[in-house]
Amino acid sequence: FTRHATVAAQFKSDVIALNHLIDDALLFTGPDGALLRKAADLAMHRDGTLQFTRHQPRDMQFVVVSQDVIVVAVRIHPAGCFQTTAIESDFRDTRAWARRDARWQVVAGHVSHVSRLP
Repeated sequence: FTRHATVAAQFKSDVIALNHLIDDALLFTGPDGALLRKAADLAMHRDGTLQFTRHQPRDMQFVVVSQDVIVVAVRIHPAGCFQTTAIESDFRDTRAWARRDARWQVVAGHVSHVSRLP
């Protein structure tokens, strides 16, 4: 599934690949509640604001909404750096994928810090 391609592109900060995997209308809510659009997401990878060194997924679940829409929720334990702050914690990541012109793209997402693991 394309989620793996997205994670690989995030590790490399491959803005060209991410540009193809992210829909132009992206709405993404970060762990601080800020709403990001595609241009801001790509810019963070382009300028090194966001870098990943590990992205350990657990407990992936998904819902097939239609043949062209899938929602994926996964608990992740990423490591890396955001701005100058080290990242290493548990998060819940939810992405809505839509098939557009025969390719899957992220149209919406939300990531939240998990304070307690179930």
